[in-house]
Amino acid sequence: MKMERRSKIIELIGKYQIETQEELGERLEEAGFPVTQATISRDIRELKLTKVSVDGVHQKYTLLQEKETNLYHKYVRVLQDGFLWMDQAENILVIKTISGMAMAIAAAIDNLEVPGVVGTIAGDDTIMCAIHSVGEVPAVMQKIDRLLKEE
Repeated sequence: MKMERRSKIIELIGKYQIETQEELGERLEEAGFPVTQATISRDIRELKLTKVSVDGVHQKYTLLQEKETNLYHKYVRVLQDGFLWMDQAENILVIKTISGMAMAIAAAIDNLEVPGVVGTIAGDDTIMCAIHSVGEVPAVMQKIDRLLKEE
């Protein structure tokens, strides 16, 4: 029931401009999902819903996980702030970072969906990026270099 209710919540916030928990509760009731305010609050938190401004006056719930332009810039800034250097080792791209920044930068690379990167593994100051093939590593390095130079 929880999964169905949460799917319905995502459907409802995509379809309607829902501003309050009360309005969301009413829409859920109409759809056959009786809920308490505590359940709605928990669902909002666990689904990572947030409110965004629609017209400067009204707000609506949206999924925080949506790819927003401001998140893109935050990921680029994390990459820029902690990056030191990178080098190729076969189809592995090794990235050195400021101590303690590797996990954040690996998450940024994952979320930026750099083409060619299969996945990242991070330690304290080193990231290993698995690349599809040895031949793709230079293109990935160029893409990361362009991200580092973005303003």
